[in-house]
Amino acid sequence: MTNLRRKNNHDPQQKRLKFLSVFIFLFGFALVYRLADLQIFSSASIQASAARQHSTERVLPAERGEIFYTDAKSDTLYPLATNRAFNHLYIVPRDVENIEYTFNMLWPLFKDKGLTEDVLRARISKTNDIYEPLARKLTDEELAPFAETNLPGLGWEDEMWRYYPEAETLSHVIGFVGLQDDARVGQYGLEDFFEEELKGKEGLLVGQVDTSGRLIKSGDNKVIEGEKGVDIVLTIDRTIQAYACQRLKEKVKDTGAEGGNVVVLNPATGAIMVMCSEPGFDPNNYNEVEDIFVYLNPVIASTYEPGSIFKSITMAAGIDQDAVSPETTYIDEGVEEIGKYKIRNSDGKAHGEVDMVTVLDESLNTGAIFVERQLGNEMFYKYVQKFGFGKPTGIELGGELAGDISSLAKAGDIYAATGSFGQGITVTPIQIAQAYAAIANGGKLVKPYLIKEKRKNNKIIYHGATEVMEKELLSLRASTIISGMLVSVVRAGHAKSAGVGGYYIAGKTGTAQVAGNGGYGSDTIHSFVGYGPVDNPIFVMLTKLDKPKYAQFAASTAAPLFGDIAKFILQYYEVPPDENI
Repeated sequence: MTNLRRKNNHDPQQKRLKFLSVFIFLFGFALVYRLADLQIFSSASIQASAARQHSTERVLPAERGEIFYTDAKSDTLYPLATNRAFNHLYIVPRDVENIEYTFNMLWPLFKDKGLTEDVLRARISKTNDIYEPLARKLTDEELAPFAETNLPGLGWEDEMWRYYPEAETLSHVIGFVGLQDDARVGQYGLEDFFEEELKGKEGLLVGQVDTSGRLIKSGDNKVIEGEKGVDIVLTIDRTIQAYACQRLKEKVKDTGAEGGNVVVLNPATGAIMVMCSEPGFDPNNYNEVEDIFVYLNPVIASTYEPGSIFKSITMAAGIDQDAVSPETTYIDEGVEEIGKYKIRNSDGKAHGEVDMVTVLDESLNTGAIFVERQLGNEMFYKYVQKFGFGKPTGIELGGELAGDISSLAKAGDIYAATGSFGQGITVTPIQIAQAYAAIANGGKLVKPYLIKEKRKNNKIIYHGATEVMEKELLSLRASTIISGMLVSVVRAGHAKSAGVGGYYIAGKTGTAQVAGNGGYGSDTIHSFVGYGPVDNPIFVMLTKLDKPKYAQFAASTAAPLFGDIAKFILQYYEVPPDENI
């Protein structure tokens, strides 16, 4: 009995020993398995993970392609959009020794840098952070006061940014590079239209970093170089552009106009020589504009009713179809009644029996209606389309509008009647210049273009070329006749101020009422479009002023602006005067 009792007393101890033995065995097995897993089975993935923690892959932005223009006197390339090294200021908050002292030193320097007091304090106060951006695009002069503080944690590095050396010059054509979701992207103008070609091909840096995430420059780093973007050379002439834009700026100010445009192109080729608009903006400081609509290029992205400059289109169509000739006459009673509508001449007068030359010289609305009637509504509409209206020209810029000539497709004579003198339809300035170029060059509709060359690694990879949209828009006979009639407008009609002494200049004025709610108000748009010398035109030009306050008709505003620039162009190209004048 004693032995049995003694054995029962040892049973709990034996159970504990067995349990402990099993536990030790299982723990040892798990430990051995884990070691084997780490050293054998998962070795590759662990090493890869460790490598990732101590390595980095960073995208290296490519150098953006540059944009240039030149002039007729040299082959010098003048940069319009280039790349410039600026300073990027940042702070490493965990290296800041005294937050309050650092803030007090920096805040006075940030008052004009777009950073608020609360944001600056918050960024400095992130004590475990290794990087916080403070300011970008600082020049060396702007950086100097920050560098002089010698504050622990404050640092800076070079970074390339887009730079526009000529500021507002061609701002509407060039556009700008801005930030979009922290990426630099071309916006508006050529920067947007050619984004893929300009931005180039990004490079890649694969290297080692320390525990703070900083690149170890002495480490095993590999660099895959990027490729610079394509360089672009424009057809625009630097000298004429500068002169034309300065004269436009002055004329806008003198007339109290809300804005204006000048566009000049080579009528034989379609190459753009000048394109400027007021008001402009500085693409270096694009974010400082009050109205973002200023980014839009009015030459291609603004439509208006052209008014009397459209009478030349109507007359050209009539002559091409032999519906009228310069000698054709009609009786001008000063008013045309079409249904419930009465259409009067702009001067309110009846001129009696007049020929077609007088219709353009005196800019008679009733005369334009007469020509349209001889053509017929359907044929008139066909010619308006052939001249390129109602569709984009296809110039190398985004956001181009087509204008609206849909009223000409409506039933009823009133729409064609008003369209004959440029009311009830809308066009863009570039469309008007393109249409007049067809009259000037003998009857071909050519596509306007801006790109003279594209270059890659200093090699020309693309040449801009003339593209003919309509080979026989007008006969040579018709274009010659209408050109002679437009010379009469400048020499004997309402546009004498557009003339240049010693040269035959062709052109037409337009003073168009601005349509509003319920009809036309007192605001007007003044235009003049023409070309010269008429026998061998080297330019076609549109000058336009929006809602001038201090003048009533284009003859005293847009026409003299045209004449001033035309004279400069003829002298610049050393065109000899016409012998018969």
